[in-house]
Amino acid sequence: MVLRTLLSVAQVVSLWLVLAGASHALTAQQALAMAAGETDERIAALNAAAAEGDPALAAFVQAMLDDGVKFDEKQAYVTRDGKSYVAGTDSEATPPAEAEDVVNNNRMRGALEAAMGVLKLVSPDRAVRAAALTELARNPLDEAQLPMIEKAYAAETDAALKARLENLRATLLVSVSDPARRLEAATALGASAEAGVKSLLQERLAAGVETDPAVRAALLKSLAAVESRLAWGERLGVVFTGISLGSILLLVALGLAITYGLMGVINMAHGELMMIGAYATYVVQNAFRAWLPGMFDAYVLVAIPVSFLSAALVGAVLERSVIRWLYGRPLETLLATWGISLMLMQAVRSLFGAQNVAVENPSWLSGGVQVASNLILPFNRLAIVAFAFLVLGGVALMISRTRLGLFVRGVTQNRRMAACMGVNTARIDTYAFSLGAGIAGLAGCALSQVGNVGPDLGQGYIVDAFMVVVTGGVGQLAGTVYAALGLGVLNKFLEGFSGAVLAKIMVLVCIVVFIQKRPQGLFAMKGRSAEA
Repeated sequence: MVLRTLLSVAQVVSLWLVLAGASHALTAQQALAMAAGETDERIAALNAAAAEGDPALAAFVQAMLDDGVKFDEKQAYVTRDGKSYVAGTDSEATPPAEAEDVVNNNRMRGALEAAMGVLKLVSPDRAVRAAALTELARNPLDEAQLPMIEKAYAAETDAALKARLENLRATLLVSVSDPARRLEAATALGASAEAGVKSLLQERLAAGVETDPAVRAALLKSLAAVESRLAWGERLGVVFTGISLGSILLLVALGLAITYGLMGVINMAHGELMMIGAYATYVVQNAFRAWLPGMFDAYVLVAIPVSFLSAALVGAVLERSVIRWLYGRPLETLLATWGISLMLMQAVRSLFGAQNVAVENPSWLSGGVQVASNLILPFNRLAIVAFAFLVLGGVALMISRTRLGLFVRGVTQNRRMAACMGVNTARIDTYAFSLGAGIAGLAGCALSQVGNVGPDLGQGYIVDAFMVVVTGGVGQLAGTVYAALGLGVLNKFLEGFSGAVLAKIMVLVCIVVFIQKRPQGLFAMKGRSAEA
C-alpha cells in the first residue's frame, strides 16, 4: 500500500514537472503558512501553492490529511518513513517538545481534500482522474483553484473526462467577477445534464445574485436546457421503477395464477408463503455468515432453492390437511386460508420475534448502473427483473412441456375424465398447490433483497397479486405478465401526480371499471368449459 502511494505521488510529480516547466518548489514558509494560523490564511496559502502547480504539494497535503504534520513558531515538520523532516526541504529535523500537532477543522479538511482532488486530475491513470472529478463535483471549489483546473483541462486527452472538466470549470467561472467569463460559463453549462448544475443555475438566478442582464438571460436558457435533460432521466426512472414493481408483482402473482387461476383456490395465506421464503433466505444468510463467511456472496444462490422448497413443503401440508376438503367451496376456502395466514404470522413472531430482520445484499448485488446523472439502476432490482422472467419462463415451460404440466391442465379442465384416464387427481392437486406455494417462496426470496423481512411482509402484496391475476385473466400466464407490468408502471406514474395512497385508490378504481367492461380479464379462456 505504501509503495503504491509513493508511486502515485511520483507520477503526479513527474507530470506536474512537464506541465509547469520550471515550477516553484514548496518552501518551508509556504508549508508553515498552511499548517499554522487562522483557517482563512491557511486556505489562502494552500490555494496559492496549488495554483503554482507545486509538485511537492500532493505529498504535503496527504500528510496534513493523515495528521502527520507538526509545527512550531519557525517551521513545520513532516514525518515519513519513520523520520522527521522540515516541511518544504529534505533536511532531517526532530520536532522540538513545544511543537504542536496540526489541527484541521471541517472547513480546512474540505479545502485539503479539494486540493488533493485537483492534484489528482493530472494523474497518468484515467481511473484516478475520473474518481477525482467525481469527488470534486461533490465538494465546493474555490476560484483560487481555477488555474489548476484550467491546466488539467488543457492537458486532458480523454474526450469524456475533458467534457466533465469543462463542466467543472464552468461551475467555477459562473461566479467570477468578470461578466464576460460568467457569460461564457453560463452558456457552457447549458450542455450539462447534472442535477448539481441545475441547483447552481437556480442559485445564480436568485434575487440579487446575478445582476448582469445578458448573463441572467444565458442562465435562464441554460436552466431550461438542463431541466429538459433531467426530465428524461426522471421519466426513465419512473418507467424502471414501475417495471421493477411490476416484476415483483409478477413473482407474487405467478403462484396465485396456479393456485387460484388454475385450481380455483382463493388462498389468503399466499402472502405468508412469501414470508416463509423470505425468512428461509434470512436463515441461509445467517448460516453462511456463521459457518462459511468466505463464501457469503454465494448465499443467495443457495437461498433460492431453499426458499422454494420451504414454501412448497408448507403448501403441501396445507393442501393435504385443510384445502383438499374445501375444493368447490370458495367462501370456506377463503375463511380457512385467512385463519391459516394468521397462524403462520404468529408462528414466525414466536420463532424470530415481532421486529423486522435485515437481509444483506451480497456484494455483486450492491451498487448500481448510472445511466444518467439523476438515474441509477440498482443491481438488486435489475436482478429481480431478470429473476422474475426466468421464473416465468420456467413455469410456462413446465405447464406446457412436462408430464406434470399436462396432468395439471387435464385435471383443471376435466377432473372426472382425468381420473378415468388413470391420473391420481389428489396427488396432482398437491403438486400444483405446492408449485404455487414454492413460487410464492421465490417471491419472498426476491423481496428480501430490496427491503427488510418481517411477519407482515406478505400483507402488502396479497391484494395487488389478486388484482393482477383477475385483470390478466384467470388461468392465463400471459395475462398475468401484462397485468403485473402494466399495473406496476401505472401505479408509479400516478404516484408522481397524486401520491402513494391516492395512486393505489385510482389503480383500484381503474381495475373495477375494467372488470365491469371485461369480466374475463385481458385474456379470456378459449373454448367451452369441460365441466359445463
